[in-house]
Amino acid sequence: MTRRQFLRQTATSVAAAVAFPSIVPASVLGRNGAVPPNERITMGFIGVGAQGGGHLFGGGWTYVVGGFAGRDDVQVLAVCDVRRPRREDARRRVNDHYAERLGQGTARACDAYADFRHVLGRRDIDAVLIATPAHWHATMAVMAAAAGKDIYCEKPTAVTIQESQAVLAAVRRHGRVYQAGTQQRSEYGGKFRLACELVRSGRIGKLREIYCHRDGGAIAWPRRSTAPAKPIPEDLDWDLYLGPAPLIPYDGNTSAHRFDIGELNWGQHHYDIIQWAAGADETGPVEIFFEDGRSGYRYASGVVVYGRRYPDEPVGGEGGACFVGTEGRIAVDRRIVVSEPAGIVKEPLHPNEVHLSRNNGHVENFLECVRTRGRPISDADVAHRSASAMLLGGIAKQLQRTLRWDPLAERFPGDAEASRHLSIAKRAPWRT
Repeated sequence: MTRRQFLRQTATSVAAAVAFPSIVPASVLGRNGAVPPNERITMGFIGVGAQGGGHLFGGGWTYVVGGFAGRDDVQVLAVCDVRRPRREDARRRVNDHYAERLGQGTARACDAYADFRHVLGRRDIDAVLIATPAHWHATMAVMAAAAGKDIYCEKPTAVTIQESQAVLAAVRRHGRVYQAGTQQRSEYGGKFRLACELVRSGRIGKLREIYCHRDGGAIAWPRRSTAPAKPIPEDLDWDLYLGPAPLIPYDGNTSAHRFDIGELNWGQHHYDIIQWAAGADETGPVEIFFEDGRSGYRYASGVVVYGRRYPDEPVGGEGGACFVGTEGRIAVDRRIVVSEPAGIVKEPLHPNEVHLSRNNGHVENFLECVRTRGRPISDADVAHRSASAMLLGGIAKQLQRTLRWDPLAERFPGDAEASRHLSIAKRAPWRT
């Protein structure tokens, strides 16, 4: 091709491009109210099973239609799971979704990984959502904070007090946003917030007792399996599934709750609300007792928490509790909030009464704080204290005796036996 032919062909191509420009979806350019790509929060999802997959694509309990992938202000860049079919399916669904919504080739591709460290190592990812089995939560959260990622982590926050302390320290040290998956502070029509506001406003007089439908004692690390060993499937990274847990033969059990025995997972919802109502988000119990096979708590304020339901009160089982004061009681769960006398919850909250933090949804609150660097409603401080309450009850349950606890120093004064249960041996190299 001569120079004259090259210039003629180039001029023709340019003219054609001007006359017939490429059609680019408005969402890619940030038009029509859409969020342009450089303003979207980029995310990686670690664990994409039932819980993580629900967050990613939407589900009845996630309260977000279409999940994170369906949001205009989020770009999912990575999915991670130790099961190959699960992560590959998630990647395909994310990429198909973006191709359909934004147009083929206009969205950055979502990648799939077996090892979460590859997700944390990507500088183009702003935040991660952790929805793995419980024994991984704290280790991953600490490593994510050190990698400069903001974190939405499912409960339980940790499986030992030391782990929970490590999460809090890492989030503070690295200045990260952390939201625990204790969404009852944000969702369910504000029922839990209202109950806590009424209790803290003195509507039932002086708070004396709190009854929880869930036992307050959570124990981590299960007994070794007695099931016969099986060949490890080729599409499962069993060593990475175990992570910091003891090395045990593959027996076919990959349950998400294998390493959070007792009430550690579901119970943190209940005790998070108990802490909120008791005004104990920055502290904890001073005594943990064990009676009738269940754990209970006593706070410095004199409030006593029992790990059982209030007699003949059905409300409180679905994530809530029953609060008993000198002048009445309030019971709340995900379905309803009731009181005795009935008028307590019917009278609107007065301007001069306690008004607790509100938001437009738990996920919305997290993403807003990623943008503004504010504190989420279930931040690391709150999560640490609610998780600690459950874990302290687990220690009392294991020792089957009353324990004294210093919530400021976070130690058992003069109790070496109980102190040994504050941490647990982890398998190398996961000793963070």
